[in-house]
Amino acid sequence: MADSTQQLLKSVFTNGPIEGNNTSVLELLNRALKLVCSRLDCSAAFIITSQFDKVFAVDSDIIDTTEQQCVSYFGQSPDVQVLFNQSVNNNLRLCEALFTHVHPIIYSAVDNKPAATTEPIILEHLLQTFSSLKIDCQQLAISPVISVGNVKVVLATLCVADQTTIAEQQPDPAAFINKLLDDTAYQLASSLELRRLAVVLDSKDKQYQELFQLLPMASSLVDLHNNVVLLNDVWQSTLSIKVNDNLFDLLRPEDHPLLNDTLHIVREGILRQAWCEIPLKNGIKNHWYKFSFCHALNRQQQLLLIVEDVSERYRLADELSFHSNHDVLTGLPNRLQFENMLDELQKEDDHAPACIAFLDLDQFQVVNDLSGHQAGDLLLQQVATRLKQLLRKGDVVARLGGDEFGLLMHYSDATSAQLVAKRICQQLFGHEFTWKGIKHNVSASIGLAQVDYDDPDIYGVMSKADAACRLAKEEGRNRWHFYNPDDPQMHTMYNQMLASVDITGALALNQFELFYQLIEPLDKKESGIHMEILLRMVQSDGTYVSPGIFLPAAERYNLASRVDSWVIDNLLKWGSDNLDTWRELSMVSVNLSAMSLADQKFMSWLEMRLMVEPELVDKLCFEITETAAVSQLDQATGLIDLLKPFGCKLALDDFGSGFSSFAYLKCLNVDYVKIDGQFVVNLCSNRSDKAIVAAICQLGKDMNFEVIAEFVENTDIGEYLRNIGVDYAQGYAINKPTRLAELTNGIRTPWLTDSISIVTTEERQALGLSVAD
Repeated sequence: MADSTQQLLKSVFTNGPIEGNNTSVLELLNRALKLVCSRLDCSAAFIITSQFDKVFAVDSDIIDTTEQQCVSYFGQSPDVQVLFNQSVNNNLRLCEALFTHVHPIIYSAVDNKPAATTEPIILEHLLQTFSSLKIDCQQLAISPVISVGNVKVVLATLCVADQTTIAEQQPDPAAFINKLLDDTAYQLASSLELRRLAVVLDSKDKQYQELFQLLPMASSLVDLHNNVVLLNDVWQSTLSIKVNDNLFDLLRPEDHPLLNDTLHIVREGILRQAWCEIPLKNGIKNHWYKFSFCHALNRQQQLLLIVEDVSERYRLADELSFHSNHDVLTGLPNRLQFENMLDELQKEDDHAPACIAFLDLDQFQVVNDLSGHQAGDLLLQQVATRLKQLLRKGDVVARLGGDEFGLLMHYSDATSAQLVAKRICQQLFGHEFTWKGIKHNVSASIGLAQVDYDDPDIYGVMSKADAACRLAKEEGRNRWHFYNPDDPQMHTMYNQMLASVDITGALALNQFELFYQLIEPLDKKESGIHMEILLRMVQSDGTYVSPGIFLPAAERYNLASRVDSWVIDNLLKWGSDNLDTWRELSMVSVNLSAMSLADQKFMSWLEMRLMVEPELVDKLCFEITETAAVSQLDQATGLIDLLKPFGCKLALDDFGSGFSSFAYLKCLNVDYVKIDGQFVVNLCSNRSDKAIVAAICQLGKDMNFEVIAEFVENTDIGEYLRNIGVDYAQGYAINKPTRLAELTNGIRTPWLTDSISIVTTEERQALGLSVAD
């Protein structure tokens, strides 16, 4: 027999199997009670234990699985043990009192009262139990309840008449007994909790394995290295993938990005589940499989992969057509399909009257900013459903991109088309959209145009509808306009749209030209020019089209990344051809569209393009607007991660113009912040503008980024900016945009004189600056 509690526990856990039964537990408790009786030279001992677990609980509801038992040792009287255990287990009041008392109990029959603080219910019920079983209890000691995890333990000893205990030989018998019982109870509780956890883990693991094998679909576990580590029976009978195979080794290289993005979405917690459809060789031909991933919720951070054969669906031509011609979110035809339908209509011989409409949701970005993109996606789905209900059978609703929809109305003239537009505006305005308690107003701006079969292509009528839509939006939203060529305002807008449609041709024919505008340091001794690269479209007559006209259309027609590619490529070619001038420059800023940030193909191209220009890239600074950065924070962060290894800088443009706050700067490690020009142009006369600019300037000092002020229209603004600590200025007072081809050297000519205006202490305080700034 073990001569210490520690040795006893060691023997039981070393030799006893970890199973969900009480055999080894009862052996442990019986041997522990014998050990306690031996060490105290007492007649008997008993222990009461309680433990509980959560099993298959729904949400936070706990299914009551509490188990409690009494185990006793009465020397050579096993019959008494059985009866005593039954009596205690059946006495609910006694058990409840024992599991709530927090003080040790020592009782002596000689005094007929407890020797320490106790609960009268406990003594009353125990003495009654002893009396009914003819047990002569002269001394009784009970430990306070000991709780470890989900286990509670109460340990007690008793002595019958005329028995001298070892405890009485101690200087303080009560303290000796209390310590022994308390220590033993704690060790027993700890061992029982440890064993309980071991049983639970073993049971859960077996349960998991059994459920995993019973899944009716091919399933596997994938580790952090994307290796298959476990397969269920269905998988082994249907797929040739084996344990230790790497998922990426099974795929064609062109499918790697899709699988990688899907895995990233789940592992980063963007979505709880994500799936992708990928072709795999199964025998002599490819089969298409749907790979669905979710977390396996185990310590190894593995993913559960469920695979479904979707080959049959991919064999169907109409399914293939649907995927290539329809919007994934709404199920509507996409821009490509809409344009194809319009092109087919224009080629028809009967020239039946028809109208098209462009519909833009008003203030859709507010929904995304306030409630998130999930809310925005749900709103788009609801609007798509509503539009299909409001059109006639045979008419077409398409999602052209973002919050823009296209309508194609067959056998429709101006009157009937405007009735449809009126109905849509009224119905959408009455549509209630609520997301997590936030109610959003819904309305739309609609532009309509008659299909003109004399137009050489579909872009004529599309530009008319687009121009009418823009006019409706500018005039207050929640309204419609039918294109009228006699309306001067609409005619101007239409001409702008026609110019923007020429973007594709301009890209093909190289009809763009790079310009630059200086970004002047206000209080630095930089020798080289710091400049921003600008873009102009060159028309056939040699005149220039402003980017304010064609860049919005480039984004509207998904051409922005192609325009950005042209700018970067031609800038780097100019740098290579004028290497001496490039080396003299201080910094060259290039704008990137929000659409480019979201274009993975463009981002991959950008990385490769920068890699082949090691002599040029460290002078580059890429500018993204505040709105683009906030709405696409992950892509903006990814851009930073891409650029930093090349030594490129990053600037946040138009700061202060959107719905964002300064808090977003914590997420973006930018080098420059450009103050939106609306806060600069009237700076010298507007107190609010002064306060805002000064606040951004102070923020730059605290967060270690440099501040650039745009729209500097005169030297007074420049002097003021320099006095309050703004780092750079840009505007017509310094220079107007100039053709890059005319730049012959990169040496800077200072704009302001070295004299610095003095700002008084009162003026600094009014600006929110410290006296030391």
